[in-house]
Amino acid sequence: MTTPRIDIVHPRELTPSDLDLWNELRHTTTPAANPFMSAEFTQAVGRVRRDAHVAVLRGKRQPVGYFPFQRGRWGHGRAIGLGVSDCQGAVLHPDDARLDPHQLMRACSLNAWEFNHLESGQNLFLPYATGRFASPVVDLAQGYEAYENHLRAHSRSLLKTTRAQERRLARHLGPLRFVHDERSPAVLRTLIAWKSAHYRRTGRRDPFTHPWVAQLVDLLAESGSPHCSGTLSVLYAGDRLVAAHFGLRSRTVLSCWFPSYDRTVATFSPGRILYLRMIEAAAASGIRLVDFGRGEAAYKNSFKTGDLMVHEGALRTSGPGAALHWLRHEPRRAAHRLVREHPALRGAAVRTLRAVGTIRDSA
Repeated sequence: MTTPRIDIVHPRELTPSDLDLWNELRHTTTPAANPFMSAEFTQAVGRVRRDAHVAVLRGKRQPVGYFPFQRGRWGHGRAIGLGVSDCQGAVLHPDDARLDPHQLMRACSLNAWEFNHLESGQNLFLPYATGRFASPVVDLAQGYEAYENHLRAHSRSLLKTTRAQERRLARHLGPLRFVHDERSPAVLRTLIAWKSAHYRRTGRRDPFTHPWVAQLVDLLAESGSPHCSGTLSVLYAGDRLVAAHFGLRSRTVLSCWFPSYDRTVATFSPGRILYLRMIEAAAASGIRLVDFGRGEAAYKNSFKTGDLMVHEGALRTSGPGAALHWLRHEPRRAAHRLVREHPALRGAAVRTLRAVGTIRDSA
C-alpha cells in the first residue's frame, strides 16, 4: 500500500468535503462517535488557539485520514484541546492508511506528541502509552427502561434515594423542572462560576482561568452540528436553578464535561437528580452511550454500566527536543502515577489539595 502524502493545514482550511469524510471515517471505524473526535471540535479549537493544526493524509484520489494536534515551542506537540478534551487520537482509514508514527511526527514538525485521553483502538499511538484509565459509561443501546432495570439490579439504593431526594427538594423549594437543552447564556455563566469555585475549593487547576477554554465553551454552546454540539442540561426547583451540566453530544454519544450544583442545597443531592433525568432525556433523544470521562468519583461508579479505557503518554522522536520534553513531563507523570497507585499517598494528596483550596477561599 502506498504511503500517504501528508499536508499540514489550519483547521479553518478544512473543506466541506474534508468535514464530511472525517466524520464518515469516524462513523465507519468506531462504534462510539465521541464528539471530541469530530472535525467540528477541532475546528472550534482552531478558532480559539493559533497553535492548532491538522495533518491531512492523502492517498491517490482523496484524503485517507486526519491527525489534529497543537504545536508549541521546541516542537512539543499536544493532543488537540489537551486539558479539556476527553477523547484523543487520529482519524484514519483502516485499509488505506499505512503510516509510520515517526514519519507523521516529522511531517508535523514535532519531536513529541502528548496525550492523556487517547481512545482504545488508536494502535498507531498505543505503544507509547504509559498509563491506562477507566472512563465510566452508561450503555443506553437498549433504552432507558433497560437502564433502570440495570440500576435496580446493581445499584438499587441509587435509584431509591435519588427519587426520595427529588420529593424532599420539591417540598423544600417547589416543583422540580428539568430542561435537557437550555439555551440561556446566563445559566451557562452561572454553571461556569459554580465550577470555577469548585476547582478553587478543592485545590485543583481551574481551566476557565485560560480565556481560550471559556471561548471554546461559548462556541460549542452555539453549535448545532449533529457531530458535535453543546448541550446544557438544567434542574430547577421552583424558580431556582439548583444544578446544571454542560456536555458535548454527537448523534449517539453524550460526553459529560462540566457538571456542578448550588452548594447551599447539597444535602438534597441535586447533582444526582440532574444526572438521572439527563440520562433519561439523552436516551429519548437518540443517545446510546453516556461517557462520564476519566477520573474516579463515587457518583460515576453508581451510575455506570461499564467502562471504556483511555490512555496517557507521549510519542517522542530522538534528539534534544524530545529529551527536553521527557525531562519536563515524565518525572511529574511518574510522581502522579505513584500517588494514584498507593491509597495512603492518594489520601494525603487529596487532603493537601483541600487545604490549598481553603487557603485560596480565605485569601
